[in-house]
Amino acid sequence: HIAGERLMLDPAGVLHWPARRLLCVADLHFEKGSAFATRGRLLPPYDTRETIARLLPLLRRYGPRHIVFLGDSFHDAEGSARMAEPDRTALLAAFAGIEVTWVAGNHDPTPPAGLPGAAVEELRDGPLVFRHIPQPRATGEIAGHLHPRATAPTRAGGVARACFVSDGRRVLMPAFGAYTGGLDAGDPAIATLFPRGGRAFLIGSERLYSFPLAPRRASLP
Repeated sequence: HIAGERLMLDPAGVLHWPARRLLCVADLHFEKGSAFATRGRLLPPYDTRETIARLLPLLRRYGPRHIVFLGDSFHDAEGSARMAEPDRTALLAAFAGIEVTWVAGNHDPTPPAGLPGAAVEELRDGPLVFRHIPQPRATGEIAGHLHPRATAPTRAGGVARACFVSDGRRVLMPAFGAYTGGLDAGDPAIATLFPRGGRAFLIGSERLYSFPLAPRRASLP
């Protein structure tokens, strides 16, 4: 529950707001493979297709009226122009009848060419604000950018996974893209956003695994 609203965190790494029939997805980084290829670093060029293949079943499952892409949807400003036509066609078909919002990210500050939807710096809807880069002391915030990961202790050792992080005031979203890395939730860039601690929700194959994150310790003089 954030700002009095009930939100659902899905093990696929997306957030659903049932009251608005809104689906939120962060950091797809479409065309990261082709961006690396332009710089001579060759990766298998299938990341966009794999990411779309993970997204389409979620659109069928939730049937959203509105989908919000929370920034860094493309790995660079020219990514949408490099997208293969079958991938573009798949997205166009999937978006039929859905309101699409592209929140600007640091990798893609301009709206994608050839795809429907509105481009915004941030989206405010009721008590919630959807933005790419989280802001200190924000409340009711849904943000991405930092690609959080956490390690859950088990009897067989630690298990590291991408995760959501929340403290009841904000939700930090995991990266959805096939070629995205992660930043440990204990890193100061994330921990300072949750000074009183919070909870990590690790992504599993069919469920989330929740455990507490300790409050950030004050710096010694």
